[in-house]
Amino acid sequence: MTDTEAPRTDAKAATPYAIVETGGKQYRVRVGDRLSVEKLPHDPGVEITLDRVLMIGGEGPARIGTPTVAGASVSATIEEQYRGEKIVVFKYKAKKRYRRRTGHRQSLTRLAITAINA
Repeated sequence: MTDTEAPRTDAKAATPYAIVETGGKQYRVRVGDRLSVEKLPHDPGVEITLDRVLMIGGEGPARIGTPTVAGASVSATIEEQYRGEKIVVFKYKAKKRYRRRTGHRQSLTRLAITAINA
């Protein structure tokens, strides 16, 4: 950056975000985000708390957990329980007359992030 350039202010960079873990996967979330995760055992409309917060950033220095950030949580509302797209699994062995075609649909939960509690 040269002296004539103004420092870049990105509105997205200033908003707080968190990295949470659920279902063995990690997601970067902000307030207002909607995301699909592995199925959670709750009904639609229920407010849940995700306690496995690995990092909080956005305002000031980032807080990185070891392995989780102490006292941090993310609140979310369950919007719906649904099943994802069908994935076709095709097994084949050349010259052996072996073919198997099966499908799989994963059960998912759609979450709406309502708050990041640091």
